[in-house]
Amino acid sequence: MQKYEVLVRGSGCVGRSLALALGAQGLRVALLGSAEASLAQREDVRSYALNAASVRLLRELKVWDSLPLDAISPVYDIKVSGDQAGALLEFSAWQQGVAELAFIVDAGALEQQLATALRFSPHVKIVDAPVPADLTALCEGRDSQQRAELGVRFEAHAYGHRAIAARLSSNLPHQGVARQWFRSPDVLALLPIEKPSAGCSYGLVWSLPEQQALDLLAEPDAEFEAAMNAASGGEAGILTLATGRSSWPLARAQAEPVQGPGWVLLGDAAHLVHPLAGQGLNLGLADVAALAAVLATKEAWRSVGDERLLRRFARARMAPNWAMGELTDGLLKVFASEAMPLRELRNKGLNALNSVPPLKRWLTTRALGL
Repeated sequence: MQKYEVLVRGSGCVGRSLALALGAQGLRVALLGSAEASLAQREDVRSYALNAASVRLLRELKVWDSLPLDAISPVYDIKVSGDQAGALLEFSAWQQGVAELAFIVDAGALEQQLATALRFSPHVKIVDAPVPADLTALCEGRDSQQRAELGVRFEAHAYGHRAIAARLSSNLPHQGVARQWFRSPDVLALLPIEKPSAGCSYGLVWSLPEQQALDLLAEPDAEFEAAMNAASGGEAGILTLATGRSSWPLARAQAEPVQGPGWVLLGDAAHLVHPLAGQGLNLGLADVAALAAVLATKEAWRSVGDERLLRRFARARMAPNWAMGELTDGLLKVFASEAMPLRELRNKGLNALNSVPPLKRWLTTRALGL
């Protein structure tokens, strides 16, 4: 049986990106998955918010510039509203001195383009069963079976919330504006995207307490739309469902450790954060960039599975992943609380932060990976 240097387990965006990145270095990579199945047409209502660092990586992998035009929507402004009238925090690309704050990307289109790129990567082979390799990279997501078999601690702290995703159409153009409402206890986000109606579509990500989410999922479309329009207050126009709805439970988790002799964890297999900041895939792609950089600069006499080498990756990602987990966890606790004194404080805090441009610039730089 052919020996590979790296076996990538998991054929989502993180796993495919890692296989492409390491294959570009000339490493012999096996990707556990099915190229044919990955290219199958299916409805995927998810939308990814990608920062500048993620876009750079995808561009280096020759994927970004090959995406269909209707799969990408730039975000020029972000409006964050509290649960009281007048509580508003705004971010503008113009104020930050950048062309755009982020890009919203069609999840299905990105996965398909990554799969297409892999077909033309001479150093990557798609395999349907595990093969021997010096390094196994686990990118299997939150429910990784191999992670459990390695004895890695992965305690997921459930938020008791569930995210609902869908695609929406509006009677008004989105104009590249992403909107978010912290409504205690739910968080509603509308992400501008070009499908199904160019210039007038949104990706919905709505985080609600578990039972409230399940009740909404059980509602007919008309009742769901009425609740959604009431929550957004008409600021994004009249919203209608353009697709079905999907949902998943929300939790925070951090694997410990994230590496060992001959193995390493990346993406949701290594860490989970709340989606309110839209940073889940960005963290996973940052893992990919960090591991690729470590392996590209390894000493010639080291194996790619050398544990000391992999510790460099773990150290590089420890602080950023922990900080984002703390940030999203803290924001949820502050904005999900229904206690009146805290509601008053956080709404005043949004307005106060909105009036301090240097702090807004610092937050934007950190979030966007500029």
